[in-house]
Amino acid sequence: MERKITFNELRKIKDSLPDGSIRKIAREFEVTEETVRNYFGGANYENGTAVGIHMEPGPNGGIVLLDDATILTRAEEILAQQAV
Repeated sequence: MERKITFNELRKIKDSLPDGSIRKIAREFEVTEETVRNYFGGANYENGTAVGIHMEPGPNGGIVLLDDATILTRAEEILAQQAV
């Protein structure tokens, strides 16, 4: 499922994740940790792959269109669990 989010919001979610979350998400989705970081705006394509993220300039770091919001949804679930 496609989803739009600002780049700053996407980075805030990544930066708010507890330690070890990137590794946990990578294992759950059977991708490398660098691929998960690329999903959140990283650009290491030697150790990670592209993940269907499209960026357009604009306010708040620009608009990001995610082809598949599954990883973002999982990150939000982890943050919700942490808040309880």
